[in-house]
Amino acid sequence: MWRAALIVLAASLSVSLARPRLHPLSNDMVNYINKLNTTWKAGHNFHNVDYSYVQKLCGTMLKGPKLPVMVQYSENVKVPKNFDSREQWPDCPTIKEIRDQGSCGSCWAFGAAEAISDRVCIHSKGKVSVEISSQDLLTCCDSCGMGCNGGYPSAAWEFWTTNGLVSGGLYDSHVGCRPYTIPPCEHHVNGSRPPCTGEGGDTPECISKCEAGYTPSYQEDKHFGKTSYSVLSDESQIQLEISKNGPVEGAFIVYEDFLLYKSGVYQHVSGSAVGGHAIKVLGWGEEDGTPYWLCANSWNTDWGENGFFKILRGSDHCGIESEIVAGIPK
Repeated sequence: MWRAALIVLAASLSVSLARPRLHPLSNDMVNYINKLNTTWKAGHNFHNVDYSYVQKLCGTMLKGPKLPVMVQYSENVKVPKNFDSREQWPDCPTIKEIRDQGSCGSCWAFGAAEAISDRVCIHSKGKVSVEISSQDLLTCCDSCGMGCNGGYPSAAWEFWTTNGLVSGGLYDSHVGCRPYTIPPCEHHVNGSRPPCTGEGGDTPECISKCEAGYTPSYQEDKHFGKTSYSVLSDESQIQLEISKNGPVEGAFIVYEDFLLYKSGVYQHVSGSAVGGHAIKVLGWGEEDGTPYWLCANSWNTDWGENGFFKILRGSDHCGIESEIVAGIPK
């Protein structure tokens, strides 16, 4: 009996030793992932950052309150094999944009503001092109959660329908009523941006007025949603929603290996969970036979594929299909 127990113990130790605990941002982790020769390639996105900074980026609380579910009529609707909102609606520049949330867990607000911006343009047939303010949503939505310490995507979309959101571009852009005020930081060793640390990142104040020199007034600048809703955790329903109404906000569990994503179709292979993260989903396709969702991240253009990434589609990988939210502009 003792011998059997020792054999089991030895076997379990050999398994745990075979899968080493690697530092999440190390060369060893990059090499380990790339040697597995899976559907994606790893590399360094964060060269000179505190790990606490990376943890702070994942500011979405998963499995929160749900909006009512909208079901798309799917009978006799043929979904294309590939779909990219950037190509479908070329007159809407925000679809191509990658933002930077800085040292703040505001991804829940970014995913919403980005997709809402796209939908305002799409549903106005290109007549209204506006960057919806992540700042306004982050700072003024009390029901959304805890600002830079995390929030709920569904509450963000509901806030758009009840309170409206003003315009506002990237940090220091002076575009729109309330541009983002948290600076981007330097993922690389040498650069003009400040270093990335987990410190700071307090939620800025909710200010009900536009920056100096901007007209119209704060109240007049608001854009409202007519409806906001959840999308069924169903591949074809998500595809129909995107192809009919534009990009959606999604959320998933980020694991340590995702931080090192460079290209290909991401699927989790190594490392532990970092936290919940919200992004914009703008299309889908197949790469070397692997189905994927095309997503926009909010970690600047020096992360991933110029700020974009692909993630495994059709199996609710890391929960990517369980938290889709959207809405229709007024």
